[in-house]
Amino acid sequence: MFSTLELEIRPGFGLEFFEIGTSLWNVLDLVRGMQHFFPQVDVKYDPDSPTTPIILHIRPHLDLLFSGYQQRLHTVSVKKLRDPHPPLTLKYKGAVLSSREEVLRRVGVSRMFGPTYPGDDLRYPGVSFSFEEDARGDSLKSPAPYSDDRQQEVKRVVIMQKSVDGEARDALDEVTECPAMAGELSRAIIKVHEGVILHFYPTGSASIGVLLGSSTAQDLTCDLGPPLRVHYKEDDRMTIHSRSGTTESDTDGDYFYNYQQHGMDFLISGATHTVKKIVLHSNVPGTPLFQRYKRCPWEIEGRPEDDEDETPPRKRFYERVEEIQHFIAPGEAPPSMILNRTDDEDGLRLPSPTTRLFGYDGIILEATESAQVVAVMLV
Repeated sequence: MFSTLELEIRPGFGLEFFEIGTSLWNVLDLVRGMQHFFPQVDVKYDPDSPTTPIILHIRPHLDLLFSGYQQRLHTVSVKKLRDPHPPLTLKYKGAVLSSREEVLRRVGVSRMFGPTYPGDDLRYPGVSFSFEEDARGDSLKSPAPYSDDRQQEVKRVVIMQKSVDGEARDALDEVTECPAMAGELSRAIIKVHEGVILHFYPTGSASIGVLLGSSTAQDLTCDLGPPLRVHYKEDDRMTIHSRSGTTESDTDGDYFYNYQQHGMDFLISGATHTVKKIVLHSNVPGTPLFQRYKRCPWEIEGRPEDDEDETPPRKRFYERVEEIQHFIAPGEAPPSMILNRTDDEDGLRLPSPTTRLFGYDGIILEATESAQVVAVMLV
């Protein structure tokens, strides 16, 4: 026996707890905590692009579309309104639109939402109602003629942001700034050898600087709040490659502050409690660390051309590793080391478990075989 899934439609803002503008990381975390309602979730994406739009198929009722760059909820599509596994009740302003007993029809939509422009679908600001099971339709078929059949059954409900200018929003557009983004990271400006400057929503909020060798664990807690996780550094295998004569005893007591909600880790010195290393994660689908961290929208800042240059050049998380390498140090790329993140996790199998580490003065790039940068480390 399935419990009824009750969802409130909020045109332009979302569906119940699925709020337009919420990050993929947050939504998947929410779904994992509601497995009794959402036992089967499929994640669809283009494995060759770090900025692929991502679709969550939450069977049988929901398709959630996330934007490619920001990985934020763009569109909510509700389908199979009559499927009883689980039973679905849709509400609007507290009134039942659709349920096991109440079939949603064209006349019911008109009564609830009022008049709208003619067309195959009933479209209102922030929500539309389709009478076809697949809203995408079939490109080989001619468009269905407009029908004024008041008893047409609604097959799909789509919720999206309201357009500012009245034009229909493209499914590949990014989500415009909205309340769901408040307090979240909008940009992380990387300054090699220095640290990062963090910018947050809403736009215009004060930025926060985290400086290598200067910012402390207490600074991080005051500026970013307590980390989601703290753990002591146990893996010292990379010290064998150190050119500075670092030994394992030099790293005794070092610990990480993990801010998965911002897509960042900070390695803190156990002796001075200052930041020694900063790791920024791109959350690329299909990679070993996908969904362990929210996407951090990092940008590597280069040297300005002159003292009056207010817009120094930058390379961003979605650009290919070759372009970023040339930006950091023109010329031949350094030799890379191979990292397999499944080596320490028995039973974990991934299509592309290996990445390559490219080391430069003050910065390390971790990239996939398809040239997508999955993480940047400042040291």
